[in-house]
This record gives sequence, C-alpha cells and structure tokens, in this order.
Amino acid sequence: MKNKIAQVKEMNNKKFDLEERLIDFAAEVVLFVENLPDKKSASHLGGQLLRSGTSPSLNYGEAKSAESKKDFIHKMKICLKELRESSNCLKILQKVKIYKSQRQINDLIIECNELIAIFVKSINTASKK
Repeated sequence: MKNKIAQVKEMNNKKFDLEERLIDFAAEVVLFVENLPDKKSASHLGGQLLRSGTSPSLNYGEAKSAESKKDFIHKMKICLKELRESSNCLKILQKVKIYKSQRQINDLIIECNELIAIFVKSINTASKK
C-alpha cells in the first residue's frame, strides 16, 4: 500500500496528464449517463452528452499524432468544441434536474470547465508559435 505522500504525488501528476484527465472525464460521463432516469428528455440529452463527453479523449489522441501544427490546432479545436457542447448539455440537465447525483453533476461541470480552460490556453499557445 502506498503512503500518503506517494498517493498525493500520484494524484498531482495525474492532474497534469491531460490524456488521462480526458479519459477519466469520458469514463465519468459514461457512468453519469448510465444512471440517468428512463425519460425521453434524459435519453435525448444523455445520448448527446455521451457523444460530446467521450469525443475529446478520442480526438486528443489524434491531435497528439497530428501531421502539422495546423492539423494539431484543428484537432485541439475539435476537442474544445466538444467540451463546450458537453458543458452546455450538463448545464441543461442541471437546470431541469434530470440526474440522480448532485455531487456527480457538479464534479463533471467543474472538470469540464477546467478542461475547457486548458484547451483554450493550449490552442492560444500553439497558435502563437
């Protein structure tokens, strides 16, 4: 079993591993959607969230293998677009209270906003070089 210092260090390293954060976000979106109630609106919004919330992780993998700077920026912008769509979908679900866990939706919204900020900064940095 790891000691507390090793656990904190591992958590801090993971927080800055963007690919791992995107995979974790996608997994949390899947779990969240699987727990939505069996309603028409939840099915519609859940399906949309499932697509937009898992897409950034997959597209980031493509961005890491970009063939040029322009291609990299384009793929990063796709990730950003999908994250913004996820954010809006989560806010709609929160507003109409179609979810089972307040903590889970709050955590998803916070992480989505942090990922959006990372992508905005990364795109701006890549565009300046």
